[in-house]
Amino acid sequence: MKLYKYKNGKCNVSGNNIRCLREKADLSQEQLAARIQLAGLNLNQKAISRIETGERVVPDFELLFFSSALNVSVLTLLKTD
Repeated sequence: MKLYKYKNGKCNVSGNNIRCLREKADLSQEQLAARIQLAGLNLNQKAISRIETGERVVPDFELLFFSSALNVSVLTLLKTD
């Protein structure tokens, strides 16, 4: 499968928003990973780091877990500047 980069070599649009919202909620990457794991998705701190830096693709079903863990809508995660 060919992966296309979005902007500046990033593989996702939501990573920066996830980082900002995580920091606003005063959560570490480890704490966010724990919330997501408790909701039923096996995602570790390293995966969150790669998402935030744009090195990892974020499938649509994972956005549902992030939106729930961060108490925001999926659309909020997809906003671009």
